[in-house]
Amino acid sequence: MPAVARLDPKTIFTADEWASVSRRSWWRGPALILSAWTVIIGAGSLFILFPNPATYLLAVMLIGARQLGLAVLEHDAAHGALHANLRLNDWLADWFCSAAIGGSLRRYRPYHLTHHKFTEQPEDPDLVLSRPFPVTRESFRRKAVRDLTGQTFFKQRIQPFLSNMALRLKGERPKPARVADRPGLRFWIVNGAAIAALSAFDYWWVWPALWIVPMATWLPLVTRVRNIAEHAIVGVTEDPLSHARTTLAGPLERLFIAPFWVHFHAEHHAFMHVPCYNLERLHALLREKGETSRMTIAHGYREVLDLATSRPA
Repeated sequence: MPAVARLDPKTIFTADEWASVSRRSWWRGPALILSAWTVIIGAGSLFILFPNPATYLLAVMLIGARQLGLAVLEHDAAHGALHANLRLNDWLADWFCSAAIGGSLRRYRPYHLTHHKFTEQPEDPDLVLSRPFPVTRESFRRKAVRDLTGQTFFKQRIQPFLSNMALRLKGERPKPARVADRPGLRFWIVNGAAIAALSAFDYWWVWPALWIVPMATWLPLVTRVRNIAEHAIVGVTEDPLSHARTTLAGPLERLFIAPFWVHFHAEHHAFMHVPCYNLERLHALLREKGETSRMTIAHGYREVLDLATSRPA
């Protein structure tokens, strides 16, 4: 099918307005990376200083949400929006966003840009994430349980590794990735350094308890919720402002589910090169100009999940 339509920003914004939201900063992207790691270290330190079930649960949720935040910043880098210098944009994403969580900007970028080119069409590689909805509440509950018990993590992260190892033991070569890269090497360089530093102070247990557990539990769940909110049950038309949903998240939702303005997804799809830190301003401009009536907007993630689980049992 043909690529989806694109909006010319000049048909909506003045030159000054568009410049104010499209301009890439030299410092804001790095500052967001620093803020993500500050929350991660702070949440972990809170549990270390005051170890109890409540602080551990809080740490897992905050760290898991910031792991998603690092993926969100990698996503911005895929659009060249994390830093004004494109080479530095990619380097920051590789080593300070995706490396610690096992991501690959080089592999993610072509995949994701295909999603933008063919949003909700048969060629969209993310169509499988939105097509099943709505589902029953029981179906969603089972998915959430799989996420929170590590089953999704095992299926997505561990099982492919074990399958490749089994092939190698048989003397066979695993099928090569479409895009050559070594995210596993970066993962173990960064995480190995963290393990060594923690072990030097006898805190070796922090890595599995406060990095892997959030990655295996809260991160899969909030990633699922985010995916549902962005594209499930959206009445997509030829209008680019209809290609995704914006969820007006409250402070707690932004803290635990939707970091770094990821909830302004309709705006992102219409103007995909706008940096994440300008999406709220972009939304305000669209609202001032009466353009938000063309968008699918939810008032919180509870509203989205009620809609996504509305299929009768």
